[in-house]
Amino acid sequence: MEAIKNAPSDASLEVLVKKERKLLMGNEAIAYGALESGIAFATGYPGTPSTEVIETIARLKPEVFAEWAPNEKVALEEAAGVAYAGLRALVTMKCVGLNVAADPLMSLAYSGVEGGLVILVADDPGPHTSQTEQDDRYYGKLSLLPVLEPADPQEAHDLIKYAYELSERYKVPVIFRTTTRVNHTTANVEVGEFIELDRKPVFGKDIERYVRASMEGNRKRHRWLNETLAKIEEEFNSMPFNRVEGSGKIGIIVEGAPYNYVREVLPKVKADFRVLKLSTPHPLPRKLVTDFLKTVDRAIVIEDGAPFLEEEVKIAAYEAGLNVPVYGKRTGHLPLEGELTPSLVRNALLRLIGGESKEYRKPEEVAYAESLAPKRPPVMCPGCPHRGSYRALLDALRDLKLGLYSVPIHGDIGCYALSLLPPLEAIWTEYVMGASISLANGQSVVMGKKIIATIGDSTFFHNGIQPLIDAVYKNLNVLVMILDNRTTAMTGHQPHPGTGGSETGRKFNEIDIEALVKALGVKYVKTVDPYDLKATREAIKEAMQVEGPAVIIARRECVIPVIRRGEIGEKPVVVEERCTGCKACILLTGCPALVYDPEKKKVRIDELLCTGCGVCNQTCPFDAIKFGLERGA
Repeated sequence: MEAIKNAPSDASLEVLVKKERKLLMGNEAIAYGALESGIAFATGYPGTPSTEVIETIARLKPEVFAEWAPNEKVALEEAAGVAYAGLRALVTMKCVGLNVAADPLMSLAYSGVEGGLVILVADDPGPHTSQTEQDDRYYGKLSLLPVLEPADPQEAHDLIKYAYELSERYKVPVIFRTTTRVNHTTANVEVGEFIELDRKPVFGKDIERYVRASMEGNRKRHRWLNETLAKIEEEFNSMPFNRVEGSGKIGIIVEGAPYNYVREVLPKVKADFRVLKLSTPHPLPRKLVTDFLKTVDRAIVIEDGAPFLEEEVKIAAYEAGLNVPVYGKRTGHLPLEGELTPSLVRNALLRLIGGESKEYRKPEEVAYAESLAPKRPPVMCPGCPHRGSYRALLDALRDLKLGLYSVPIHGDIGCYALSLLPPLEAIWTEYVMGASISLANGQSVVMGKKIIATIGDSTFFHNGIQPLIDAVYKNLNVLVMILDNRTTAMTGHQPHPGTGGSETGRKFNEIDIEALVKALGVKYVKTVDPYDLKATREAIKEAMQVEGPAVIIARRECVIPVIRRGEIGEKPVVVEERCTGCKACILLTGCPALVYDPEKKKVRIDELLCTGCGVCNQTCPFDAIKFGLERGA
């Protein structure tokens, strides 16, 4: 797609550009909208369901600097530097990522921006791939920044373009809240042409605005921010993404993806409803909301996440002196936990009109029915190097005669968290990025013994370096295992500082983890191959005897890129005469490629799944799994 050179900053050229329809995921639609807004810089930290936005920008227009940052705090600060200089920037992260970026977010609200800055935060009601069901709309209220939320991929595309205009009109960052159903839904989206804004970066010195140590300046900027938010609220009262539909006396106030559920179920509910569809949870357009409430007898608020919108609507109604009953999550019409579905919305509307059908079920009944469904937990891939790391760790503790329930093993965020499942059941905690080391630090002090932390390479760069520094500084008795699979695997194999890779093909420097750890002052540092169980086990046993911090780097590339490159080597076979059917290989590794044949009472290897890692070969007590043999031999 050809870029339009020297497009005006207000994007008024939009009426002249050629439109076309494309089948796009919500994240792809957002990327198109950002490029059509003329962004010069995009960054973030990979996290489902937000990841594909940066990847799409990098693919569509590599000349835009679209690269991953070590963490969300760094990403937001870098993007702020770009926006201070008058260019447009985008930052992406998943829900919990804004916790990491919250520190600069608060000060950034006071300073404001010159170029448009959009902070895309992908919430995960469910949750599907997150630690919590955190609702980041509350960050808008906390930081006094506007929050926009789209309902579908087309609106996500259109709304992010409006977000850049809003950001520059009022000189504030805009929080762009999405949810999984918008990020990962695919739909036909009308897109335009990419533009390049005719701007040169300029940053002028302004102490009161940009230096937060200026206390008097902070009070002035706070006042400016409150006044700005009031102006934005006035604009939201008439902005085109907020609208009223229908003419009934029962009101529905809905935001985000659940708007689609409302449209789906309304024909099935025999009543007339008046719908207020909102895309601006903060600041709430109070005049629009209260005018709507004056036209209905009662209303229900339908939203994904916490009852944020419901609370805001009730406050607005109270302040306006309205006695219209407002229902929602707080009144039990919708569940406080989990993701909304069309059936939950339909049930809520049926209750609102005083009718129940056979299809209506209370939330606790739905939960019970779901509990009867078979569980399909995720597992580590065949050939995952983390399987070897944790097998060797558990075996080392056994060799040291340390009970598996006597030495805490702290986990972190990444594929290796799957070690919590049988048969390994290795990690005791999985908390937030980098917390494995911090938790181990604290426990080593009060428990008086070596505590173990396991952390991935990308997570180590994200937030693991600082707690390791503290362990060295205080000479804390911890063993940190850095599980280096040479990528950010869980979110789709994005590069990080330890890989030297780039999303757009730029040449970056690779940070050597071993050299970095030694530079921090760790005395015992050893790099091992987790496919070699014996060597890894012996290194762990050595490290457990070290007084003070010790680090083992278990380095082996994630098997998925290896498979994609077609570099899988020889695969082992089971010698049936030697196999006793003891299942030790299955029970010790949990590898999906190992299959027990109940008729033969033997184990066989699924050749389609096996990657030839050899971990099972090292766990068989009867030497029945061999390399170098023909199948069937």
